[in-house]
Amino acid sequence: MKALSVNQPWAWAIVHGGKDIENRNWKTSFRGPFWIHAGKRFDDEGLVWIGSRFPNLPIIIDVLNGMSPEEAFNFGGIIGWANLVDCVDKSDSPWFMGTYGFVLENAEPVDFLPCRGMLNFFEPKM
Repeated sequence: MKALSVNQPWAWAIVHGGKDIENRNWKTSFRGPFWIHAGKRFDDEGLVWIGSRFPNLPIIIDVLNGMSPEEAFNFGGIIGWANLVDCVDKSDSPWFMGTYGFVLENAEPVDFLPCRGMLNFFEPKM
């Protein structure tokens, strides 16, 4: 199965927070299930954005209240999977803010599987 690297806390938001769109500046014809790979970078501004719009997500509250991202999130591996059902350039989803949005359904967490990430969709080596 292919994988897509997503920086934290966005990867967590897909798997646990109801994020139904992954924003990208490129479109894809890929459809189907794929692994969510949590990259090694943390988006501090993204955390603030998520916290301001979805203030009841528990792990976001913890980090905004002082827990370190390293304590709260996994980095550098597979954390879940989702089904990509469409690629759009407009959406009513509160998560949409990109040039393109990968529409996601049925996201589920999995036990953490460390592996290296790559650009675009890739075949993980686990």
